Amino acid sequence: MRQSSLVVIANRLPLDDNAAPDGACEWRRSPGGLASALHAILEQAPATWVGWAGGVGPAPALPDIGTLRLQPVSLTEDELRGYYEGFANSTLWPLYHDAVQQPTFDRGWWETYRTVNRRFAEAAAAVAEPGAAVWVQDYHLQLVPAMLRDLRPDLLIGFFMHVPFPPPELYMQLPRRVELLRGMLGADLVGFQREQAAHNVAQLAKKLLGAHATDDAITVGGRTVRTGAFPVSIDVAEMRALATRPDVVTQAGQLRHSLGAPKRVLLSVDRLDYTKGIEHRLTAYSELLRDGFVKVRDTVMVQVAVPSRERVESYRDLRDRIEGEVGRINGEYGRVGEPAIHYLNQPFARSDLAALYLTADVMVVTPLRDGMNLVAKEFVAAREDGAGALVLSEFAGAAAELEQAFLVNPHDVDGLKATLLRAMEADGEDLAARMSSMRRHLTQHDIMAWARAYLSALDHSGRLAERLTAL
Repeated sequence: MRQSSLVVIANRLPLDDNAAPDGACEWRRSPGGLASALHAILEQAPATWVGWAGGVGPAPALPDIGTLRLQPVSLTEDELRGYYEGFANSTLWPLYHDAVQQPTFDRGWWETYRTVNRRFAEAAAAVAEPGAAVWVQDYHLQLVPAMLRDLRPDLLIGFFMHVPFPPPELYMQLPRRVELLRGMLGADLVGFQREQAAHNVAQLAKKLLGAHATDDAITVGGRTVRTGAFPVSIDVAEMRALATRPDVVTQAGQLRHSLGAPKRVLLSVDRLDYTKGIEHRLTAYSELLRDGFVKVRDTVMVQVAVPSRERVESYRDLRDRIEGEVGRINGEYGRVGEPAIHYLNQPFARSDLAALYLTADVMVVTPLRDGMNLVAKEFVAAREDGAGALVLSEFAGAAAELEQAFLVNPHDVDGLKATLLRAMEADGEDLAARMSSMRRHLTQHDIMAWARAYLSALDHSGRLAERLTAL
């Protein structure tokens, strides 16, 4: 078995669901997804990615993607239900997103979660070179750092939490709170999107483990674990290149014509998830139509909702509610050939997303809670023309960086309506100044800057110096 000096562990391998015509594997790139974030980094130099390939049964044999080696981990049907659909996405996900939906606590799910985390840790231990760096990603694998340290104490272990980490009073609801916290603190460096998350973990480490803890270091069991905020970003150069391609620019013009050449296009691109605030957004837009502030012929809303976790009942219920509400709004306010909302429940290619970003006059990114939200950053990077407005939830991690956006509390429907109107009516000079400032920030804080910042902090001994130079 070939070994690597850098190993990434994530729930999913970065594979497209459909193989290429020649049978080769291709990157799976969803809006704002982990694979999108890491794509630019891992195509730079050799690494191994440990993850689930999708489907159930024995792990398939997979070819490399360029210099990236794939190490698939198998899941049975019961494990998929208990580990992924159950503990990860019906217990941790809602709790970590401020309990927007009530989390479910099932004792059987925990045992499956622990079993699967052990399998991921063992797979990584088998492919990591002596002294290698292993980068564990996200809440699905929160037990892996400690398990991996027990298996391979020689490794340099990093853990990055892409989603929010909840305040102590919410986290304390978890029946297995101590084990989960110890699992994460098995890493040498634990990274978060925002500083508040590191503070929350420090408070929990004091309370639950009796640790000496500050917002940047936790000492427990004779080890010091460093913590900090490392806001994830995007491949700015890639998005700019896409958005300036002649075929993409032409496609954007055709999209606007297909929408009826309205005065204003509002766009939202989300995974279909109850944390994204889609229902609140539809309510606000419906009331703007009802009260005459927005007219269908002048303004069109495009809502892209990429399918997500379709086997989980709460997600199927959400899809049904959203489709019903879109139908109601179109039935009440639309005209023949002129729907009030164009609703698309499908994945999009990167070039198609770029064309949509160019088409939008107002990008509406209003999650109820989000670790970062890379769609907001992609929109800003795509708009080299300086036009366009970004309406952004205060509760997205991106709000801490994109301060020139039209920030809004998505729970406040009246405030959301007022902010949408402000963005739609803003003058071009104001918009250009806002977008220019945000683009400057993204240029300096792109995906490579994120990787360098995190890996430099992890690699305090200098063992990854060669890889960092390549980035």
